[in-house]
Amino acid sequence: MTAPIAIRRLNAADQGFAQHLDHLLSWESVSDDAVNQRVLDIIKAVRERGDAALVEFTQKFDGLEVASMADLILPRARLELALSRITPEQRQALIVAAERVRLYHEKQKQDSWTYTEADGTVLGQKVTPLDRAGLYVPGGKASYPSSVLMNAIPAKVAGVPEVVMVVPTPRGEINELVLAAACIAGVDRVFCIGGAQAVAALAYGTESVPPVDKIVGPGNIYVATAKRHVFGKVGIDMIAGPSEILVVCDGQTDPDWIAMDLFSQAEHDEDAQSILLSPDAAFLDRVAASIARLLPSMERAEIIRTSLETRGALIQVADMAQAIEVANRIAPEHLELSVAEPEQYLPLIRHAGAIFMGRYTAEALGDYCAGPNHVLPTSGTARFSSPLGVYDFQKRSSIIHCSAAGASELGKSASVLARGESLTAHARSAEYRIKS
Repeated sequence: MTAPIAIRRLNAADQGFAQHLDHLLSWESVSDDAVNQRVLDIIKAVRERGDAALVEFTQKFDGLEVASMADLILPRARLELALSRITPEQRQALIVAAERVRLYHEKQKQDSWTYTEADGTVLGQKVTPLDRAGLYVPGGKASYPSSVLMNAIPAKVAGVPEVVMVVPTPRGEINELVLAAACIAGVDRVFCIGGAQAVAALAYGTESVPPVDKIVGPGNIYVATAKRHVFGKVGIDMIAGPSEILVVCDGQTDPDWIAMDLFSQAEHDEDAQSILLSPDAAFLDRVAASIARLLPSMERAEIIRTSLETRGALIQVADMAQAIEVANRIAPEHLELSVAEPEQYLPLIRHAGAIFMGRYTAEALGDYCAGPNHVLPTSGTARFSSPLGVYDFQKRSSIIHCSAAGASELGKSASVLARGESLTAHARSAEYRIKS
C-alpha cells in the first residue's frame, strides 16, 4: 500500500509565516571542501596536461576505454546519422521546437546604433557576437535534447561563428536525441567529455578543444563548481539551483492539472521545489487529494514524493493581491498564473524567470517548444537576472567619435573633473584639444 504523502500546508495569515517561507526557500549548493579541492585539482591537471588529462579523466570517471583524444571527437556526420536514426515523430518534434525557439530569439537581436550631436560628435554602441561559445550538456540517461536547442540556437541567432558542445558518454551511452538536436541547432564541434574536466577544457583550451569565450548549460555539482572557478577567464550563464515552479491559482482550474504541474518540476530531482498559492482553502484540499491519487501512477514517484515533502508547499493566501505579493517575494524560476484574466496581474509581477499565463499554459510547454528560453534564474535570482537569450552571446562596445568642436567643449568639463580627482595627465590630455 502506498504511504500517504505529507506535503506541508501554510497560511500567509499565520504568525511566523515569513520565517517559515524563508526556511522553505533556503537552498545552498553543497560544494564542500572535498568537492572544491577535487575540482581545483582537475582544472590544474587539464591546464598542465591538456588532452592527456581529458583522456585520463574520461577513462576514470566515465568508464570508457579510449586510446586518445581522437576517440572523443564526434564529426558532423555522426550528428547527421543521429538525426536519421531517431523516429520521424521525434525528428518532427525537434524541428518544430527548434523553429519556434529560433523565431522567438530572433526578436531579441540587438543592432549597433549611433547618433550625431549638433557639433558633429558621434556617439553610439557596437554590438558584436562572441567568437566562440561552449555548451555543456549532461550525458548518459539524464540527457536533455531540449537544453541543446535552448542553449545553442540563441548563440547562433546572435551570430556566434562557432558553438562547441561537450557531452559525456558514460559507459559508452550516447543519446541519439541529444546529437540530433545538436545537428538541428547548428552545433559546430562535439567532444565526448564531461564533468569539471570538460569545463576546464572549454575555459583554457587543450590541443584538441578550443578555448571559448562563454560556457553555458546545466551540470552537476562538479560542473557548477568548475564554472565558478573558471569565471573571469570565461563568461558563464549562471550557477543554477534546483528547478522551481510556483503556481498561483484562483481555485477554478482542474485540481488534477495543478497537481501534475507541480509534479512536472518535482520529478526533476529531490531538491526541486513546487509551491501552490491560492485564496481558496477548499481548492488546496482538492489539489492535495489529486496529488495523493495521481502520485502512484508516476514513473518517478519517489523523487516527486521526496521533493514535495521536503521542499513543496500548499499555501493559503487572503486574496489574489496577497498571492502576487508572496510570488514577488519568492521570485520563482517558473510562475504559472492559473487564473481568469491573468493579464490584469502581469503589471504587478516584478520577479519571475518565466510567466505562464492562464489555465491552459502548462509550464512544460515552455520547457520544450513554446519558444522562450527554458534556461532561467533560480533560487530567487530572478530579482536581478534574466532568462538566457541572444543578448548573452553578444557584447557591446561604446563608440565615441568627437569632432574638433565637440572635443574642445567636452575637454573643458573633463579638465575640471580630472583636476578635481588630482589626475593631471587626464586633464592635460583633454586640455590639448581645447580650442584657444
